[in-house]
Amino acid sequence: MQTIWKFPIIVDDYFEVTMPVEAEVLSVQTQGGLPVMWASVDSEADVETRGFCLRGTGHPLDGDEGRFVGSFQLHGGSLVFHLFEVSREALRNG
Repeated sequence: MQTIWKFPIIVDDYFEVTMPVEAEVLSVQTQGGLPVMWASVDSEADVETRGFCLRGTGHPLDGDEGRFVGSFQLHGGSLVFHLFEVSREALRNG
């Protein structure tokens, strides 16, 4: 069944999320002061591990960030982070 799930974002350079195969990230925001992403998922699909990285505004990009997913603000907007999904190839190559 197609539904929307919420996944926490870990504020770290790199983190992994287990989600149903072919989940589509819809939005990245904060809820209750914590960063989260919402994705459209097939709740009956197998799961996979997907890699994500965060970069702060003004921080260097190293070229391995992958596809831009969205941005969110913390501490009243004094910190702005940008979320990227790391490619499956980069995830496999560690």
